[in-house]
Amino acid sequence: MFALFDEAGKFLAGRILSEAEASIQVELESGKRVKVKAANVLLKFDKPSPSELLGAAQTLSQGIELELAWEFAPEEDFGFADLASVYFQDPPTLPQQVAALLRLQEAPHYFRRAGKGRFKKAPAEIIQQALAAIEKKRVLQLQIEDWAAALGRGECPQPIREQLYKILFKPDKNAPEYKAVVEASRATHTAPLDLLQKAGAIDSPYQFHWRRFLFDNFPKGYGFPALDAPEIRDELPLAAVQAFSIDDSATTEIDDALSVQGLGEGTVTVGIHIAAPGLAVQRDSAVDNVGRARLSTVYMPGYKLTMLPDEVVQRYTLQEGRDCPAVSLYVALDEATLEIRGHETRLERVPIAHNLRHDQLDTVVTAEWLQNPEFEHQNSTQPLSHLRGQLSFLYRLAQHLKAQREVVRGKPETFNRPDYTFKLVGNDGNEPTGHEQVQIGTRQRGAPLDLMVAEAMILANSTWGQWLAEHGVPGIYRSQASLAPGVKVRMGTKALPHAGIGVKAYAWSTSPLRRYTDLVNQWQIIACARHGKTAALAAPFKPKDADLFSIVSGFDAAYSAYNGFQGAIERFWTLKYVQQNSITELVATVFKDNMARADELPLVLPVLGAQDLPRGAKVRVKLGEIDEVALDVKGTVIERLDTAPDAVAEEEAEEEEAEHLAAGPIEIAVDVNEAEAPAGDNPAP
Repeated sequence: MFALFDEAGKFLAGRILSEAEASIQVELESGKRVKVKAANVLLKFDKPSPSELLGAAQTLSQGIELELAWEFAPEEDFGFADLASVYFQDPPTLPQQVAALLRLQEAPHYFRRAGKGRFKKAPAEIIQQALAAIEKKRVLQLQIEDWAAALGRGECPQPIREQLYKILFKPDKNAPEYKAVVEASRATHTAPLDLLQKAGAIDSPYQFHWRRFLFDNFPKGYGFPALDAPEIRDELPLAAVQAFSIDDSATTEIDDALSVQGLGEGTVTVGIHIAAPGLAVQRDSAVDNVGRARLSTVYMPGYKLTMLPDEVVQRYTLQEGRDCPAVSLYVALDEATLEIRGHETRLERVPIAHNLRHDQLDTVVTAEWLQNPEFEHQNSTQPLSHLRGQLSFLYRLAQHLKAQREVVRGKPETFNRPDYTFKLVGNDGNEPTGHEQVQIGTRQRGAPLDLMVAEAMILANSTWGQWLAEHGVPGIYRSQASLAPGVKVRMGTKALPHAGIGVKAYAWSTSPLRRYTDLVNQWQIIACARHGKTAALAAPFKPKDADLFSIVSGFDAAYSAYNGFQGAIERFWTLKYVQQNSITELVATVFKDNMARADELPLVLPVLGAQDLPRGAKVRVKLGEIDEVALDVKGTVIERLDTAPDAVAEEEAEEEEAEHLAAGPIEIAVDVNEAEAPAGDNPAP
């Protein structure tokens, strides 16, 4: 005898081997033996065989019209044999009963299950809704298939083009656009990114990287709401200095300026003057909310997204020819030994005499010009003549401060490679298109003007960081426990040493127009300047303020994302430079893992043939094809240029930088192997 039974919603049949009161032992045609609960047995029969019965029933079931069956079915709940008797004949044959069972089971929108082998008619309105949903799903599936076919032919449907970044990076796996890409990728055996490139979805590699960054970080756009920059209402004294800033020509957010007083008098006072938006912008104000949402200025070649709108920046920037509100740190030094004798913080108005631009002056303000009073450039500019003494002292001080930090670090800071500068010809600060002619220049790290500013800012950030801690006022600090490999710089609210810079505490405070952490720290510094020992009670952020920890976390994530984008887009322009100048070969230095660094470009790339070469080997590399979307280029060693490479290890920081310059592959969130989609610190400032 045979039995038909329900096994987890699937109907099986087999020969009965034995029966008990609550169960039976059944042998399936495959030979597998199963124990079946008696309540799950729907039919017992002698013939035909299980396979013949199920085969015949399956054929019959497809002929049952569901609308007609629904009309004939009883109003109360019923068994499958009851429907077979009214739909076919009374009594129905065994195949007809099983056919009714199969058809009822596969049509839950017409018949609801009411127990093992029992069903109940669904209300007419529910059926209409279900049929409409089924038809919608059918049409949608046809649309998915049509889109997938178009992608396979190298065409990109507009709905997929519009959802490109969402599909690739933050997909809704139930969306038809996503399913079409997955289906086409499987059918063509092509990676999703390659598939979409071939289909023309990515018509501009530059826009691909730019729009992806905006999609990830500025999903609502990067424009600013209308804002009024609040006025500084404090009656601030006028400082008796003539300060000057040192920035790049493209800088509009001038945060810092310097002054020198008392040259030749034995005690020299160096002023470090920081723009003071913190005197006007209040915590939780409209301007503060904008700054906290963005957290930092985003930099890229030829363009930037400022942390604050320009009309706000221009209210507080240290503009030449104005008396600008500032938070000033005055450091008194022995003119001969450069020993620090004391420091004072003041809230004041500072006359800004000059906005110096280092890209225009680096060839003039050289080490020789600063250290030798007799030396003159042929093209020496008149405005610098009266600043020469101050700049010379600042350079001497910077060298001294750097040497002191290096003693604490335990090893010197080395600047073996230049900084690279990017200029997009004719861009004029507008949003780039990706087709501009790019020029790449070099600027040696540690140039005198750079060193002056860097050391002054480190002095201010470390001094103010310790000063906050002495007053019991929390701040946002950057720290590094040691210079051991793998020990990273961390952000927190405790004044801990920064081994990489060589200072006891380091609180970013010198760029409040460009970094939100600096604005927060400026509020805390202002509280110390105003209230002294009771500053902890008056500061906007109190110890263990949960909001402060939230700012640290948010800033760390945003700053990493912004720096990552800057590195990627600089790599894009480097590859564009290679293309525009028809560079097919270059000289590079092998540094590790078959990776090499170009000697005259900011480019790191994998190189075939470098596996047996020692670190530091100079090679001539033939470049392969450039992929502007993946930011990928590979090279092949064609010539060894040295015989005894310098085996001196490079700085760990330089290794990290090289890894940063060698942008990794684009990470795509489309998974073509998944099942059906389920329902539902640089020391410089």
